[in-house]
Amino acid sequence: MPLRKPWRDLDRATVARAPDRPGAYELGDADGTVLAVDSGVLRDELKTALAYGDADRVRWTETHTLERADELADEHRERL
Repeated sequence: MPLRKPWRDLDRATVARAPDRPGAYELGDADGTVLAVDSGVLRDELKTALAYGDADRVRWTETHTLERADELADEHRERL
């Protein structure tokens, strides 16, 4: 089950708008196929994904703690 958030283009503008908070995120290709699920401080993680060209799109959900972000990503990976 995907995150219930809209896809955004993974570009500099999106990364700049990403919160500097913990969260879980999905990286996807241009067709919206999920390529990876991970967690961490969102802006930092997305900067890395953009720099390495890991995906075309991204969607995320914020959490209050890194621990909860890790749990959410693990739960989500199991469902894919």
